[in-house]
Amino acid sequence: MEYRHKSRFTLPLAIKALAAAALISLPAVASATTVTAVMHAGLRVMDPIFSTAFLTRDHGYMIYDTLLGMDENFKIHPQMADWKVSEDEKSYEFFLRDGLNWHDGTPVTAEDCIASIERWMSVDGTGQVLEGMIESMEVIDDTSFRVTLSEPTGLLLSGLAKLSSSPAFMMPKRIAATPGTKAITEFIGSGPFSFVDEEFRPGIKVVYAKNPDYVPRSEPASWTAGGKQVKVDRVEWVTMPDAMTSMNALLNGEVDFLQQVPLDLLPLLESNDELRVDTIDELGNWTYLRFNHLHPPFDNPLIRQAAMLAVDQEQVLKALVGNDSYAQTCASVMGCGNPFESDYRSDDIIKPQLDKAKALLKEAEYDNTPVVILHPTDMATVSPQPVVVADALRKAGFNVQLKTMDWQSVVMQQGNQASPAEGGWNIFSTYATLATSSDPFTNTTLASNGKQAWAGWPDVPEIEALRREFATTTGDDERKRIALRINELAIDQGVVLPLGQFTIPAAYSASLHDVPHSPVTVFWSMSKSN
Repeated sequence: MEYRHKSRFTLPLAIKALAAAALISLPAVASATTVTAVMHAGLRVMDPIFSTAFLTRDHGYMIYDTLLGMDENFKIHPQMADWKVSEDEKSYEFFLRDGLNWHDGTPVTAEDCIASIERWMSVDGTGQVLEGMIESMEVIDDTSFRVTLSEPTGLLLSGLAKLSSSPAFMMPKRIAATPGTKAITEFIGSGPFSFVDEEFRPGIKVVYAKNPDYVPRSEPASWTAGGKQVKVDRVEWVTMPDAMTSMNALLNGEVDFLQQVPLDLLPLLESNDELRVDTIDELGNWTYLRFNHLHPPFDNPLIRQAAMLAVDQEQVLKALVGNDSYAQTCASVMGCGNPFESDYRSDDIIKPQLDKAKALLKEAEYDNTPVVILHPTDMATVSPQPVVVADALRKAGFNVQLKTMDWQSVVMQQGNQASPAEGGWNIFSTYATLATSSDPFTNTTLASNGKQAWAGWPDVPEIEALRREFATTTGDDERKRIALRINELAIDQGVVLPLGQFTIPAAYSASLHDVPHSPVTVFWSMSKSN
């Protein structure tokens, strides 16, 4: 269900009442050590395989675990399982570590893991390519299984350790048997927290309890690898109606943690000795625009190019960030500062070229087909982009319609392949962490296998062939050549339009200690003093 409002500052009374109720109920377990957090949106979409939304992914890391983890140096480590590789590098045996149980008390088995991998592969861009390289997955015994490949590839380990946007979370077999295109309705993992179903209020409040049976690894925690030591009893995510409400709640000690702080409000926090302002994801994010390739007008590549030429990246960043210390222009699909950085067509991507855009629209015989742009109005990191993009497209001659809704409704709309006239869309904007966008597989936007690809559904066979080549190539120079060619094709075919890079500070109470720095917001390792 979606709600609509006229501006970011006016919300329905029902939402305000629910937010107030969430605050009233904060000390639900008075004797427990509870971290109360305001995340960037309210959680409604719960299945981290069905959805690529960051909030859903963050929810996934609370209650699920992965076979492998990745540390701050991008190194892959055992998490739920260790492994060994055959001499020909085509057979991998995985061995589950001791003490793994689901939240319902049943043991984690090899069958569960195989079913979970199969579900993940059916929808994830990395998994779909990997699936074509797997000859078999077979159970050895209850705690070990074997994966046999048709050819050597590093994609198996990197895929099982990937951070985003759809990590390979392990689930009980009965749940993992749900098709990846259908959302699960039971949320049982083996991770450090368990989901408290009876306290869940969709879009308003979600509660996680420490899993007393979770056995963390002995290594130090680093990103999603190592020992996930839980040092608090509960974590509660509550939704606030607007940024100022959440800021006041933090200043008044009603909440402990704000995942994202609007930069214009930073001065209110930076001078307060009882609060900490911290850039938890030090690498930052990139924001981008996504076209729907299935329906007019953006089924026409010339019209996609016209739209790309119309957008002014500097204006997007000015509206989104407004602070040069936290933003930079970038034309690279895989990120500036990352190993596969590219400046291909940087002038076209960063600066508006309205004359070129108008000429292309004329050449393509654009017939004034409406362009429906999804516009979330309740999330500061994705609300400004559609407004700036809409204005730019109108200047180029497009007929633009902004379709306003809350962010979780946008998340649910992203997978809608219906035409815009039947409730679908033409454009949406979002952002991704640079740590999870640095190569052709971790970057969700680059899968280009038509209706099997992520929202937008580009169909570019040459990109898919290059991604497969990348998966089986080990030489650094050759991998860079492939990645740069993919970047060129992604721009030329309108697979994705980069809109710039930025970092987002978080803020939290000084009573929180050892808050993890990670591209994923996690709540293990941190403690809370009175």
